[in-house]
Formats: sequence, structure tokens, C-alpha cells
Amino acid sequence: MAGEDEHSGAAPLTKADFEALARFRFGIRRYLRFSEEIVRRHGLTPQQYQLLLALKGFPGRDWATVGELADRLQLRHHSVVELVNRAQSQELVERAAHPDDARSVRVLLTAEGERVLGRLGALHRNELQRLDTVLAPPDWHTTG
Repeated sequence: MAGEDEHSGAAPLTKADFEALARFRFGIRRYLRFSEEIVRRHGLTPQQYQLLLALKGFPGRDWATVGELADRLQLRHHSVVELVNRAQSQELVERAAHPDDARSVRVLLTAEGERVLGRLGALHRNELQRLDTVLAPPDWHTTG
């Protein structure tokens, strides 16, 4: 039937499964709300924090291209350009020439970006530790 996915033949969810899903969803929303509020208190938008985190957390290197950041942030290229522009005007990131691709530019954290991200990252880690049980993925007890 249209709209069904590959899991349509799976065992039906139990009341406990729905409770686990609801608890997990509540934990995600609580964490995201915490994140939105704490980054704003520190003078950033949630998108700016996500940009800094995507840069610092990029696998294998300390920089990323705008295209890579667009993929990581699930935003359009031009939206990331504007986000990088605003972060650069706040001296949180800088652009540098890409040595292997003249059409591309590297985006890097500045010392100020590192400082701000370090402080916010620690606060986020503490909140995640506090929410540990609420944010644990559901443990499915299905029969089948």
C-alpha cells in the first residue's frame, strides 16, 4: 500500500514501546530547548552554535568547505554562506584559501570561536549527562 515503509510487516508496538518513544522524543526536545536557550544567553543563535560544532567536529580535520557544512547542517549552500558571513563578522570563523581547489574555500574556527565553543560544549555535555536516562534510545521488547 502507498505510504508504507519496509517495516510495515514488523510486530506491532506495545504500550511500553510507545512510552519509550514518547520518553525519548521528550528527552530530545528538552535537550534542544536547553541548547537553544543556552547558546542565546551566550550571544549566539542556535545555527551559529551548530556551525561551530560542525567545524570542530568535522571528521579528520579542523576545517570544512561551505558545501560540506551545508551537508552537515542540512541547509542550502547560500544559507551556509550567510551563516559563515555572520559568524565571520563576529570573529568566530575565518575563511582561508583551499590549497587543492581554487573554486573552494576552507572555513576554520578562530581562537574566539574555539573559546566560545569550548564553553558551550562543556555546558551541553553536562546537560547530556544529566539527561542520560531520558535520552537513551528505546530498548525494544518485541516478540516475533
